[in-house]
Amino acid sequence: MKKVFLSDSGPVTSDSIYSFWRWNESKDLKVDKIEEITNFCLDLGINGFDLSNAYGQGQVEGLFGQAIASKSIKREDIVLFSKCGFKSQEIGTGKLKYNQLNEKYINKSVDDSLKALKTDYIDVFLLNEFDPLMKIEEVVSVLTGLVLKGKVKHIGVSGFNVFQHKLLSNLSLDIVTNHLELNLFNTSAIHDGRLDFVKEQYAKPMAWAPLAGGRILNGTDSDSLAVRSVLESISLKYNSNIEQIAVAWINKLGALPIIGSLNKDRIKNAATASEINLSHEDWHAIYNVTRK
Repeated sequence: MKKVFLSDSGPVTSDSIYSFWRWNESKDLKVDKIEEITNFCLDLGINGFDLSNAYGQGQVEGLFGQAIASKSIKREDIVLFSKCGFKSQEIGTGKLKYNQLNEKYINKSVDDSLKALKTDYIDVFLLNEFDPLMKIEEVVSVLTGLVLKGKVKHIGVSGFNVFQHKLLSNLSLDIVTNHLELNLFNTSAIHDGRLDFVKEQYAKPMAWAPLAGGRILNGTDSDSLAVRSVLESISLKYNSNIEQIAVAWINKLGALPIIGSLNKDRIKNAATASEINLSHEDWHAIYNVTRK
């Protein structure tokens, strides 16, 4: 698998990233399962791993840290992504979900993740969704401080629109990526400028939900059937399958797909998609079937 610079300042990572965000649904949330999937990814050439203090009911980072501490996963072989910002709390009979980005919370999130992961640094620390109440100068100051202290190597964002991204970039904070939802059923990042703005910063976007939450493979509506028909036809030309072609379509945009499956075959399909170089005509043939 190819290695790429995530931005002009780094880091060097695989051109697909594995994420543990779906481990909230896993019934097998154990350190040996994390070791198994992580080492399977490493064997495929995937060295980038997306984590959060919220994944797996807050357990994933601690379990991943145990794997690092036991030396079953070598810290020098991996690029760790972690994020903060999303919070939830019980209020009465319900649950309030919201974003919080301020100096105290960001510092605590980084320290908690470092402790859980049993590491001295996070390669890429991301702000997860925009907080309308955040004080931009304060956030930039604390993030810059974390980089200077070596706790964080690089800064990224997740789910920011162009104007929110600009608020940070205009204050001389180097943003190395933006996690965007991007797939054949959600191409809004192409049209609203988010994809272009990330590239303008000499950085690479990362695409989550590359298979539209399973709709590309299993959807039964007319749009899903039409997309699948085109993917099946084109996959024959490349001796591949529809899953690989759907991910290769994202690769062609210069985005790095974020793989969230626990199924090894699905992981391998997404990882090997980067070997497929769709022609200009085939890319547009796929794109056109999603446009109204």
